[in-house]
Amino acid sequence: MNLALFDLDHTLLPIDSDYAWGEFSQRIGWTDPVSFKSRNDQFYADYQAGILDIHDYVRFATDAVRQKGATEAEKAHLQFMQEVILPSVKPAALALVKQHQDAGDHVMIVTATNEFVTRPIAQVFGVSELIAVELARDSQGWITGEIAGTPSFKEGKVARVAQWLATRGLSWTDVHITFYSDSVNDLPLLEMAQTPVATNPDARLRQLATDRGWRTLQLFS
Repeated sequence: MNLALFDLDHTLLPIDSDYAWGEFSQRIGWTDPVSFKSRNDQFYADYQAGILDIHDYVRFATDAVRQKGATEAEKAHLQFMQEVILPSVKPAALALVKQHQDAGDHVMIVTATNEFVTRPIAQVFGVSELIAVELARDSQGWITGEIAGTPSFKEGKVARVAQWLATRGLSWTDVHITFYSDSVNDLPLLEMAQTPVATNPDARLRQLATDRGWRTLQLFS
């Protein structure tokens, strides 16, 4: 089986959907414009530096959604898709995904952003299979702010892909993986892929890709 795995933020999208959702929630008045922005910026800096505490971040990032409830959250996400995400979906990214689908590859998005933010985005790309940070639910089925299972972040992406393979009776040797990512945070899964592709790479990943002879792809200017 040929697997084509895509990171999402700054890989298929030229923006960070998690950070953008935070900015959007601030703009529609869900969060404090000063304290939220300060913490959101710090978490993003931690991510770029490779030191993000994913559990603390998910509690922070989903707090307003959790408090607003499912109906308001769904309404806000529809607005977010129209105003922020759809204008950021570029033809080159759509074409790359379709190229793999047309070749018969099994296409998945593997992202460290939570499922609430990313599932509708995956659908825009025509990708039905999403590995994202899964959110724990309460007895009413609404999110608690905690993470369910292994977060798909850093080494967690390897663990989640391994789980996906195992449920299908497959191992790493049964598949050929092409993985597209922009971030050195994804190095564990890039190293597991037979074809790692540094896509719109950050400076550290670009240098690493050069050193290792990995393909580099620039989807966005």
